[in-house]
Amino acid sequence: METPPGTRPPSRTVSSTVAILICTLVTVMEGYSLIVFGSVIPLLLVDPSLHLDPGTAGLVGSVIYAGMLIGALVCGVVGDRIGRQPVLLVGIALFSLGFLVSGLADGPWLLGVARLLSGLGVGGAISTALALARSHAPEHRASLVVNITMAGIPLGGALTALIGLVVMPQLGWRPMFFIGAGLTVVIFLVVLSVRLETGRPEARTQPVSPLRQMFAGRGWVLALLIAAVAIPNMFTWFGLNVWLTAAMTTLKYPLTSALLFSFTLTAGAVVGSMVAAPLADRFGTTRVAKVTGVLTVLGLVGIVSSPGSLPLSLVCVALMGAGGHTTENLLNTAASNLYPAPIRGTVLGWTNGISYIGAIGPIFGGLVIGSHLGAYGVFVLFGCSAFLVLVALTAFGAVTRRHDQVLTPTAVLATP
Repeated sequence: METPPGTRPPSRTVSSTVAILICTLVTVMEGYSLIVFGSVIPLLLVDPSLHLDPGTAGLVGSVIYAGMLIGALVCGVVGDRIGRQPVLLVGIALFSLGFLVSGLADGPWLLGVARLLSGLGVGGAISTALALARSHAPEHRASLVVNITMAGIPLGGALTALIGLVVMPQLGWRPMFFIGAGLTVVIFLVVLSVRLETGRPEARTQPVSPLRQMFAGRGWVLALLIAAVAIPNMFTWFGLNVWLTAAMTTLKYPLTSALLFSFTLTAGAVVGSMVAAPLADRFGTTRVAKVTGVLTVLGLVGIVSSPGSLPLSLVCVALMGAGGHTTENLLNTAASNLYPAPIRGTVLGWTNGISYIGAIGPIFGGLVIGSHLGAYGVFVLFGCSAFLVLVALTAFGAVTRRHDQVLTPTAVLATP
């Protein structure tokens, strides 16, 4: 394929397999950026230079998701218009800068600014990397490719927990962010050195903007159903990511054991997504998503019902990870299948971006854990939001269940 006039192609065009792998490496560092704050919260709360209480920590922890909402919505549309790889590079650079500023922060205000920068970068990079990987996927392997790419997020979380077990007891919380900055720079150089896109974005040649195409006709109904699933699901998932470690230390587990729970949450997400992906390609994404939604509820009910049992608590946390993360992955797959390929970046930007309204989860979690309700109140709160996900998935499935091929929203919603 010829290079558009006036542009200089990257030095190397990679295969679809390598492109998907690179996109997954990007999401690994995004996962590290997301999970690292929750991992270091116990140390942030006792650092006298930061003056953080649980409520303020919850607010700072949620700032990244506000940035992600903006980054995902804007970058999805821009990537469909001008090309996804340049937008991906900007996103990586932003959350690398966020790592650096976080490590240098000397108070809540600067830490909040750093997390906002990270959010803008992570939000834009997630939707763009996912759209790039999806463009390299065979249609009958869409769920598998989406889940492989998004598995990078819990893998990044697992990496955070493993590094934290070694680094935090000896060196404190700041090196966790500096390590993230260094690793992200490496990923940036990799993306800069190769060509991930197969050609010019199709949306450039279309007279109607990608966003208008997405909401055309009755498409807004489908978009609202996506939001109804994504928001409470991310309310639960984000809240658990930020407060699980602190909740377990409140329940008298030592820091090392609490970090083990964080690792189990992310490991469960990786295993769950890999098991669910081929099942979704075979039996349907929405049907499997309902099963993963049930797993989240079961995990939260179980951990409230079995206080003091470490093995059972680990199993429950693994179920939470398998359910919360995988449900969002399957929603991404369903959305990318239902809309035309030229606007997938915009669609995935909406699916991921709108979910970040669920960032209020860490705020509410901070308020609950700081009240008389404590750690168990946090798990009850997120159990209620997980149940709402099941209700919304039922409505989403009722609209879309007859369609396995790529359709426009109008075609889907016009079906009796």
